Amino acid sequence: MDANELLKKVRKIEIKTKGLSQNIFAGEYHSAFKGRGMMFSEVREYQYGDDIRDIDWNVTARHNHPYVKVFEEERELTVMLLIDVSGSRNFGAMGEDKREMIAEIAATLAFSAIQNNDKIGVIFFSDKIEKFIPPKKGRRHILFIIRELLDFTPEQRGTDLAEVLRYMTDALKKRCTTFIISDFIDSHDYYKALSIANNKHDVTAIQVYDKRDAQLPDVGFMRVIDLETGRDRWVNTSSGKVRQAFNRWWYERQQQMIDRFNRCRVDYTSIATDEDFVKSLMGLFQKRGVR
Repeated sequence: MDANELLKKVRKIEIKTKGLSQNIFAGEYHSAFKGRGMMFSEVREYQYGDDIRDIDWNVTARHNHPYVKVFEEERELTVMLLIDVSGSRNFGAMGEDKREMIAEIAATLAFSAIQNNDKIGVIFFSDKIEKFIPPKKGRRHILFIIRELLDFTPEQRGTDLAEVLRYMTDALKKRCTTFIISDFIDSHDYYKALSIANNKHDVTAIQVYDKRDAQLPDVGFMRVIDLETGRDRWVNTSSGKVRQAFNRWWYERQQQMIDRFNRCRVDYTSIATDEDFVKSLMGLFQKRGVR
C-alpha cells in the first residue's frame, strides 16, 4: 500500500485501539498482567512473624541484631508480542481478514501496556524469525509497531511456533509478559518449546481464526490453495463426507492445540474474524485477574 493509505490505516487503528485500551482495558490489563517479579526495596529490623528466609545475614552480622530484606512487587513489565506473519494470516472469508484483526488486537495490547508504563516489543515470525523490535516505551514506538503490522512483508510463508518460542527464551533474559497472536496452523510440535518458554516467561496465547478454516461451504467443486505452501487442489465441497472429514481435521487440531496450552498452563482465547475481539480479551483478562 502507498504511504498515504498506510498512514490513514495507522491513524484509524490508533483511534480505535487507543480508545479501547483507555476506556475498557486499562483496569483489567493492570490487574491481569501485574508484575510477577519481586525486587529488593530495603532492609528493616526483624519483627515477630517475619519469614526467617528473608533474613539478611550480612546486615544481621554487622549489627548483631536480625534484619530482614523487604521486597516489593515489580510493577513495570516488559511485554512481548509474538506475531504470526505466515501466509495463512492473509486469509479472510468471513468478517475481517486475520491480518487486520491481528493488527488491531496487537495495537490494543500495546496501548494497554503503555497505559501501565510497560515496555513493548515485537517478534514477527513465519517458519523463521522475520524481525525483532526491541522493547521500548512511548506512542511513537507503538505507531512504528502498527505500521510494521500493516505493511510488513515476510520472506517466508510457513509457520514454526517452536522456533519463535526458542528464540524468545534465549534472547530475553528478564522475565516478560508474552502474547502469541497466531492462527496456530502449524504442523510442527511446539509443546516442549512452549513449556520451557512459559516456565521462564508469562505466556498467553491468542488464536485468530476464520470460520472457513473450520468448515467448508457447500458450493460444489472448489479450488483450494494452501497460502503457506502455495499448493492447490480441487475439492468437491458438495460431498458430505469431504466436509465432515475437513471439519473433523479442524476439531482434532483444535483439541491438540488446547491440550498443549492446558498441559503447559498457558492461558488462551480463540477469536473468530467475524466476532468482536473485545469480549474475548475482556474474558481473558478477567479470568487472569481473579487468580
